[in-house]
Amino acid sequence: MLNGHFSVLDLVGKTPLVELRSFSPKPGVRIFAKLEGQNPSGSIKDRIARGLVEAAETSGELRPGGILCEASSGNTAIALAMVARQKGYRIKVALPDGVAPSISDILKLLGAEFHWCRPYLGMKGAIDAANELAAHSGGICVGQFSNPLNVDIHYRTTGEEIVTAMPDIDVFVAGIGTGGTIMGVGKRLREHNPKVRIVGIEPKMGDKLQGLRSLEEGFMPPLLNLDMLSRRMIVDAASSIRLMQQAILAEGIFLGVSGGATLFGALKEAERMDRGNIVVMSSDSGWKYLPARPWDAAHAWDHELDEVHWW
Repeated sequence: MLNGHFSVLDLVGKTPLVELRSFSPKPGVRIFAKLEGQNPSGSIKDRIARGLVEAAETSGELRPGGILCEASSGNTAIALAMVARQKGYRIKVALPDGVAPSISDILKLLGAEFHWCRPYLGMKGAIDAANELAAHSGGICVGQFSNPLNVDIHYRTTGEEIVTAMPDIDVFVAGIGTGGTIMGVGKRLREHNPKVRIVGIEPKMGDKLQGLRSLEEGFMPPLLNLDMLSRRMIVDAASSIRLMQQAILAEGIFLGVSGGATLFGALKEAERMDRGNIVVMSSDSGWKYLPARPWDAAHAWDHELDEVHWW
């Protein structure tokens, strides 16, 4: 047998959990980051991209040479494009206008076909567009926002990895997004310890992205069960990006914007604790955001930052 891996897809998951020592506000409180940017395409979405595609293959819904269609603001599209290249599928993506710079460049490099959607229609508009792409092309919608396998994949993989690495976890902080990560990991953590606090983070969205402004005003992910959350927080882009920059300066870890947002939430939780362990989800790394230099605008507290789908 060969030593090593047979495919880049074998590298999905089993990401490290690293302590962010410089961010601990007091000796008894420790903060750890789950570094999902270590996945092959650079984000946690590799887990569901591989899992949902393989499930469609097993069911017979996806056949050789088939077409994958999906709505995404970036990371899922990149992950699916990577999986599609490995497995010989075509991919069509519905992208809301205003996604983070470089997303479209990465998708072009991966050979993905993408279609822009009006930003004010929010993610629901992109989902409707993806369904139309599938109907017109004979493709299948991967369905990250509605497929319960999204939750199950994170329950079996991400959640299990965190329980194994940090059995004494007290708080888990993650972006809400599709609901898949926070619901799947939260379910596994609560099985392990019913007292674990689950904190959900939402981005603050500007007027141009009003369809995504908040869960109440915009799209409510079907996979999300708000009763599972201990707390919800809205974090603006400037605060997220400033912490993203602090993390690379203090820890040498290049978090993505959502990682900065979850770290912001973790620090708020830490203020209320005398001791305990907090795990924050760092869903991607920050490399794809470099061309935009968002920290310059973040230090100026530029509110236009909230007009971009950073995560």
